[in-house]
Amino acid sequence: MPWLLKTEPSSYSFADLQKSKSAAWDGVANPGALKNLRAMKVGDRVLIYHTGDEKAVVGTARVVKAAYPDPKQKNEKLVVVDLQADKALPRAVALAEIKGDAFFAGWDLVRMGRLSVVPTTQEQYERILKMAGS
Repeated sequence: MPWLLKTEPSSYSFADLQKSKSAAWDGVANPGALKNLRAMKVGDRVLIYHTGDEKAVVGTARVVKAAYPDPKQKNEKLVVVDLQADKALPRAVALAEIKGDAFFAGWDLVRMGRLSVVPTTQEQYERILKMAGS
C-alpha cells in the first residue's frame, strides 16, 4: 500500500533522506498519524511531501522496517518506521495542483490537511508520479 509522509524541509528534507540513504521516520505524535504508521509494511511505497512554504510532493521512498517503538522517546505509544530514499520526482507536485484535480477530492491530504501520515491508493500514487513527469 502506498503512503504519503509530510516533513518540514527546514527540519528534515527529502535531500537529507537521500544523503543518509535511510532513516527512522520519527516526530509523529498525532493518534491518527500514529495509527497509519503502525499500518505500514516493509516494501510499502511512500511519497515524501514538503510542508511549509513549499507544500509539494517532492520524492519517493520505501518502508524498510515496519513500526517499532521510537528509541528517542519514553512513551511506548510513539512509533517510527525506517525508510529508504528512492528518488526525487522530476518535478515537484504542488498541493494547489492536487487540490485543483477533482480526482483527489476525497484524499486525506486534501480533506485532513494537518495529518502527517496519509494513506494513499495505488491510483493516487500513480497519478502523482504521472503529474511529476515520472
